[in-house]
Amino acid sequence: MTATQAPPARTPLAKVSGFDRYFGITAAGSTIPRELRAGFTTWLTMSYVLFVNPQVLSSAIKVPNGFTQLVITTCLAACFGSLVMGLVARYPFAQAPGMGLNAFFAYSVVQGLGYPWQTALGAVFVSGALFVVLSVIGARQAIVRAIPTGLKYAITAGIGLFLAFLGLKSAGIVVANEATLIGLGSLKSPTAWVAIIGLIITAVLMRLRVKGAILFGILVTSIIAIVSRAKVFSGADNALVAFNGFSGGLPFALPVWPTDLIGHLDIVAALELGALNVIFTFFFVDFFDATGTLTGLAQRAGYLDANGDMPRARLTFSMDGLAAMFGALMGTSTTTAYVESASGIEEGGRTGVTAGFVGILFAASMFLWPLAGAVPGAATAPALIIVGALMAEGLKHIEWEDISVAVPAFLTVIAMPLTFSIANGVSFGVISYCLIKLLSGQPRKVHPILYVVALLLIARYVFLAEG
Repeated sequence: MTATQAPPARTPLAKVSGFDRYFGITAAGSTIPRELRAGFTTWLTMSYVLFVNPQVLSSAIKVPNGFTQLVITTCLAACFGSLVMGLVARYPFAQAPGMGLNAFFAYSVVQGLGYPWQTALGAVFVSGALFVVLSVIGARQAIVRAIPTGLKYAITAGIGLFLAFLGLKSAGIVVANEATLIGLGSLKSPTAWVAIIGLIITAVLMRLRVKGAILFGILVTSIIAIVSRAKVFSGADNALVAFNGFSGGLPFALPVWPTDLIGHLDIVAALELGALNVIFTFFFVDFFDATGTLTGLAQRAGYLDANGDMPRARLTFSMDGLAAMFGALMGTSTTTAYVESASGIEEGGRTGVTAGFVGILFAASMFLWPLAGAVPGAATAPALIIVGALMAEGLKHIEWEDISVAVPAFLTVIAMPLTFSIANGVSFGVISYCLIKLLSGQPRKVHPILYVVALLLIARYVFLAEG
């Protein structure tokens, strides 16, 4: 090249902001609008926690204006849990006080065993601290790594069936039946037909590849419910009523600060010998519930590598434990990862921006929580059913011809909806996998850590059966 020749032109590289680099938005093939849309979808599908969690816990936690204080506490716990998962762990996994765990807290520990609710909150805090310790030393991710690939696919599919079951139950399509345990509800009920219409609308939008199909399905179904005056909205004494507008005529209300809940946990009482059983029950149930949920969501989002490992697993699991500790300080039962995060993942959410936005929406919910009342369970039920169907896709990767894999995988999948517990599904799968491999002459096919986990799970069912 001579002195008079210009240097060859360089192709300009697309500029990526520091915000984009930190969350890996472009690297994940996503965009900020898509992440925000996914976060809004996740918030809509799990906004029921704003009403259900206070309803459950108020039966055990008796304080002045308890329900309203518990609504704000639920918002605070969900906001913090989702923010740390999004901003620190950088995953699209929202967190909030867990269903099932709140029922165990209220009905078994406080009402059944007679422990003060302050002691029960202390037990939740201690179990959360144990989660953090085990995550920091790498024990939780070591257990996840020891779980065979077939069971990981089964966990994802099982969570999908669990989500679909929740959706069908919320729609009133599946109901309790004294003779057969469960049965078909009335398809003529407003809740059922609104949900069925929403299911068809959402499925068609997805088939037509409409961006935001799940979110639009929820919004359109909610509008149909409001305009048709369908009795699908929660009223007094759990009665279903037509939408009667917002309380006070406005979709917002000032929060009532939960002064009777924040900081009222009793850690010393929880550490007494008699309460250790409660701590370890909280610990075992949430350990495998949250671990199974996070693993299944990571697999669905495409974050598990060829070895089944999740990047930043140590940090992710630590944020799960930290959220549980914070929730106990605020006055609520265990805060954990929500399977409803799968709805946001299906909307394209792939980074922590999704979970972070969920956290912001829960913070806003302290002022706008009446707005969530305009989205009935019949409108979010179709999203849960469709996401459940999509999560079942992994079943085709399981080695069904190998009975030592097929039976544990099947038990994992079927136990989650039928026992209404992700933790039970993971436990049944791990225990059966270890026993079948051991007794069929293939003990070396199982990671030693998994044998230890199986023994602990068996001990949990024997000695902590009430959990």
